[in-house]
Amino acid sequence: MRLGIAVVVVCVLGAALAVAGYALTHGEARHPILVLPSEIVGPDPLSFDPGRTSAYERAASFGLSHVLFAKSPGGVVAAARRTASFRAVVEDAVKGSGIDADLVEAIVFLESGGRPEVIAGDDPEQASGLTQILAETANDFLGMHVDLAASRRLTRRIRDAQERGDGQAVARLQDERRRVDERFDPARALAGTVRYLSEARREFGREDLAVVSYHMGIGNLEGVLRAYSGRPSDPIQDVVHEDDLSYARIYFDSSPVNHREAWQRLASFGDDSQTYYWRVLAARDIMRLFREDPARLDRLAELHGRGPSAELVLHPPRAPQRFAEPDDLETSYQRGHLRPLPDDPARLHFRVDPRLAPTVRRLGGDSAAYRALRLRALGLLRYLAAQVYKLSKDAKPLTVTRAAYDEATGAALTPLDVAKAHSSLHATGFAFDVRRRYGSGNQAAAFQWTLERLEALGLIAWTRGKSVIHITVSPRADARA
Repeated sequence: MRLGIAVVVVCVLGAALAVAGYALTHGEARHPILVLPSEIVGPDPLSFDPGRTSAYERAASFGLSHVLFAKSPGGVVAAARRTASFRAVVEDAVKGSGIDADLVEAIVFLESGGRPEVIAGDDPEQASGLTQILAETANDFLGMHVDLAASRRLTRRIRDAQERGDGQAVARLQDERRRVDERFDPARALAGTVRYLSEARREFGREDLAVVSYHMGIGNLEGVLRAYSGRPSDPIQDVVHEDDLSYARIYFDSSPVNHREAWQRLASFGDDSQTYYWRVLAARDIMRLFREDPARLDRLAELHGRGPSAELVLHPPRAPQRFAEPDDLETSYQRGHLRPLPDDPARLHFRVDPRLAPTVRRLGGDSAAYRALRLRALGLLRYLAAQVYKLSKDAKPLTVTRAAYDEATGAALTPLDVAKAHSSLHATGFAFDVRRRYGSGNQAAAFQWTLERLEALGLIAWTRGKSVIHITVSPRADARA
């Protein structure tokens, strides 16, 4: 028995030391994974605080993780399993570089889902391999061997063999392609990625900016940084260091009215470059869950997979209580659990669609109860409308077409171009719809910016229908206008 206790103690101590060593190695305390950080919850979440960089990163990882759950080839767990199979190769690639192996592994997850033969399109001139490197970048910047003509020829033959179902020929041809195009060799692709990140880190002096540049490009990112700082000619590493330019600062502190040129540059990239770093962090967190808490990863995958946004992650089924029938909604309203939407568009910059009340009356309901939201959802609506006005100065109020409603009435109140599942979110009292008609292009851009940043902070989930924007508010949101 003493021996058994000793073994248990040694194992527990070993596990504790391993966790402590991991945290020390990565230079940060361990935080809950894919959870909204408490530091983000506050009355003015879009007011940037440079002392909360870690919280912004954790919030954005949580807030923008949906696309990874929704689009990972074969599902997020399968993608994590494939990616994990390359961990030893990742560790070898980063040795002596100082580059975080977890971030490189996350790039593998995000770029290819752990599939070393994947090509972004039909032509291997495009991003290819485990870490999706362009042929031009591989040859001209990373010193990799890429015989593009041979790679194209072998790629065509591989596809022919796949169509014939000739697995042996596919394997042989893929092996040949790895010799003429090193992007398809996992070890060499990872070595190339680490070289890129090392060079970008030397350029900018920060690992987060190096990762951003992996998708955005070093030159494009430098342009954004200079636009933000207003320093067009100083050495870029001096600009970054002296102005303390984390990517969290660049992303969350650039808007249509603040550092406008930097915001315009970010918004001009049509390839998700501006959110790439957040998705890498989300991939890193997914890999951590895969190893440390697979049951929670399975649960998150289920919730993300049941809707077009992260709305069911914010409000899982049966939590909180949903209003099943009109009586449930009206009782909650009478008890003050739902708060009426104020009718003051000149001051609050939103109005309730005047067609909502007669629609509800035709259904036999109390129209007042359907013009209401939970307190935190109402607070965020007021905050959102105030932000849009602040950024655009457009006097036209946003139009709220739907607020809280019960599931029984949902069939009649849910817009035809919005998924039926959304009715269950309205039945929480935390969801509302805003009509997609704006007073100006400036108002539309301001609304888009506000939605994107609130989503990146994990405070809302939203989807775009043909006629409305559907917004679900986190039960932890505490924004106030």
